[in-house]
This record gives sequence, structure tokens and C-alpha cells, in this order.
Amino acid sequence: MYKIWSNYLNTNQIVMIGIVVAFIMTFLALKHPLPFLPSDKGREYALNGALSKGKIRGVGLTFVVCFLICSFLFLPIDREYIIYAILLFGAMLSGYLDDASDTAWNEYKKGLIDLILSVIAILTFIDFNSTTIYIGTWELILPKVVYVILGIILFWVSINVTNCTDGVDGLCGSVSCVVLISFATIFSQTLGKYAMANFLFVAVLLAYLYFNTSPSSMLMGDAGSRAIGFFIAIIAIKTQHPLIYILLAGVFIIDGGLGLVKVFLLRFLKIRILKNTLTPIHDHVRKNFHWSDTQVVMRFLIIQALLAVVAYVIVA
Repeated sequence: MYKIWSNYLNTNQIVMIGIVVAFIMTFLALKHPLPFLPSDKGREYALNGALSKGKIRGVGLTFVVCFLICSFLFLPIDREYIIYAILLFGAMLSGYLDDASDTAWNEYKKGLIDLILSVIAILTFIDFNSTTIYIGTWELILPKVVYVILGIILFWVSINVTNCTDGVDGLCGSVSCVVLISFATIFSQTLGKYAMANFLFVAVLLAYLYFNTSPSSMLMGDAGSRAIGFFIAIIAIKTQHPLIYILLAGVFIIDGGLGLVKVFLLRFLKIRILKNTLTPIHDHVRKNFHWSDTQVVMRFLIIQALLAVVAYVIVA
């Protein structure tokens, strides 16, 4: 389809049209939600979790499908991108099935699915790309085995920290937009069509945020957050600067990652850390600092934007 568009329009025009179509398609799909989407049952363990009870959940299925459709309509896709698209759909589907389940899936079951998707994704990357990475201006060629191991860790971390951040109306979607725009802006030449894909993903997220700003009427659920985390990991490795993920997704790491570290150390090593800190961090600042949902979103966005500036300075 992209070849047909390119006969009449330049790349920037195609992307702009794609953004508009992606937004409108997603907006209309969310305005008239799929009848089989589940309703949130409220989360007892989450701060203000009861407020989510009854809201439509799992709409990540809708905006991920809209993104994939627009990808095939407006991007110059190849075999590598198709494989990532299938895996992205798999990440979304696993999250949606958890959203729709009467009882939440076991953590180890979800972890195993994340691991399988991560392994396939990084092996796909190795098949089509070199294992050269850059740390600032320093070039380093990693052995394939080392790259695979580190890549799996990146994918698993990205999926789960993004998922943990989805606990405040508008937070995960808004921060994801800043993250994706930052990657696309800083690495536009390196990413190529993946930078174009970033803007399409931002478009569907903006349509979702129309309904998810506080007080929200619908939630992305694991179907959305896990798929977003998976997609961000793809973008991070395609930049050849995978370690810059630490800055460009810094809010996700701080907000969702600290909780994962806290649970891991307690469960497997019996080490207690952050005893007086509620995780995810967005719950801590709401309960102890009395931040409103809007304050959490805006202040976290500011932090992420500043981290993106630091990342740009390092890469430049």
C-alpha cells in the first residue's frame, strides 16, 4: 500500500495522513466500543482501585489493532516488521485474555509468555541486524549470545515496567507518547520507518487518551500496557543505542521498576527495601504527598521530557 501512496505523495505527507487516519479510526472504534470487552472489577491492592470498577477494560485490543492496520496501510513494511507486528499482537492478546479472565493470571504464567515473546523478538532482530551498539559515541560489537541475553532482559523489563505504570488515568498513555516521540525525534534517521510507526502509535494513544483522561471512561488494561512496553523495546533495540532506554523510559523504570525490584528481592532473597515506600511510585505520591491524578500525570510528564533532553545531549 505504501508504494501506491508514494507515487503521489512524499514520505512526510504519507505519515501525516496516516496519523490523521489512525487517530480517527481509533477514536471511532473507542467511541463505539466492542461489545465483548470486559468491565473492570476494581483492584483492592491499588490505591483508589475501586474507582475503576465498572469501566470498560482491555481497550488496548482496540488501539493496537488500529495501529497494526494503519501500519500496513501507511508504512513500507518488510518481513522483519511483519514478525514484530505478529509478536506485538501476541503481547496484546495475552494481556487481553488476562483482562477478560474471571481470575487474574498467575504472575509466572504471564512471565513465561513475556519470556517467549522476548526470545522470539530478539532472535528476529539478530537475524536481520548486527549486534553493534553505541554508548554515546563509543561503538561496541557484542557477541550474539550476550546480545540475546541482554535483549531478552530489555524486552521483559519494558513490558513489565510499562504495565506497572498503568494505574492512574492518563499516565501510561501520556508518558508513552513522550517516550515514543523522543525516540522518533532523536533517532529519526536510524529508525527510518520505525520512527514513522512511532507517530502512528502516538496517534492511536491520543485517541485513547481522549477517553482515559481523569475521570476516565475506559482503561487500556494489560492488553494495552504490555503491548506498549513490547513496542518500546523494539524501538529501543532498533536505535542501536539500547542503553538509552534507561533515560528515554526513565519514568517507567522509576515508577514501575522499583516495585518489581522490591518484590523480587523480598520474594527470592528475603531482602526488604523501600519499607516506607508504596509502589508503584504513583501510588506513593498520591497517598503520602496528596498529589491528584492530574498532578501525577503532568509532573511525571515533565520529568520524562527532561530525561529525554538529557538523552539527546548524550547521543548528540
